[in-house]
Amino acid sequence: MKSICMTAVFLVMVLLTACQGLAEKKNVQSNETTSSTLRLLNTDQQKYQETSGETAQGIERWWLKRNENHQTPEVSDHIDLSKYDAYYVNPKCKKKKIFLTFDCGYENGFTPKILDVLKKQKVVAAFFVTKPFIREGRELIRRMKKEGHIVGNHTVHHKSMPTLSDRDNKQEIIDCAEYCKEATGYEMDHFIRPPMGEYNEKTLKLTKSMGYKTIFWSMAYVDFDVNKQPGKQYVVEHFKKYTHNGAIPLMHNVSQSNAEALDEVITNLKKEGYQFESLKKLSSY
Repeated sequence: MKSICMTAVFLVMVLLTACQGLAEKKNVQSNETTSSTLRLLNTDQQKYQETSGETAQGIERWWLKRNENHQTPEVSDHIDLSKYDAYYVNPKCKKKKIFLTFDCGYENGFTPKILDVLKKQKVVAAFFVTKPFIREGRELIRRMKKEGHIVGNHTVHHKSMPTLSDRDNKQEIIDCAEYCKEATGYEMDHFIRPPMGEYNEKTLKLTKSMGYKTIFWSMAYVDFDVNKQPGKQYVVEHFKKYTHNGAIPLMHNVSQSNAEALDEVITNLKKEGYQFESLKKLSSY
């Protein structure tokens, strides 16, 4: 793994959801923060590629540097996100508020349990979905909307947006939104998470012009490898260590660990005084 500095700091870049029905194994070291890109191919493969978060061929890769002081982490800062309605935290939040987000590339049987916990705890979240997830989980999308959750855009094919033309990016976004409406009867909310956390100024400008707010994250861990899960307790402890005011955690719906830990995570955070809010309540810059 490349390091962006000479100090003993590791970057995190946990990437977004896997191709339908597939996940590749990746070793996770408990004392190390990884900076990663999950590349989804059109074939029956997935490649988990480590990256330092540096710019390569005009591609920015979202990264963050964790701290255990419950403060906003350092993050990728090459581009001023405020110019493009892009967020990784609630920018003006001075209180204990948190915005849960889930990336949904495909259904692995755990989303109903996640929704059950959110309903029990009376907590709203955002689910960023691909077209394959919508196709598999039409009733899940309907349930999300009925229970007050955000259903955001994660594009049709989960391709790296900076590698596509404006026309192709627009088609990826529009087709996903239109299919959501066609398949479920519900409009998709105008929030988008760039596949693999890859973006550049051009793509941010495009999504803003289409009326979307781009949502990155300020908390993340390797939870998408269905064959090598971090475990319930890891998830619980991660939230104890790294939650901060205005946090936007990235979680994956395919994770058994997330499904098992979520109730305890929410209970613990409520005891600490955190309030859970919808992305619709994000403060503007």
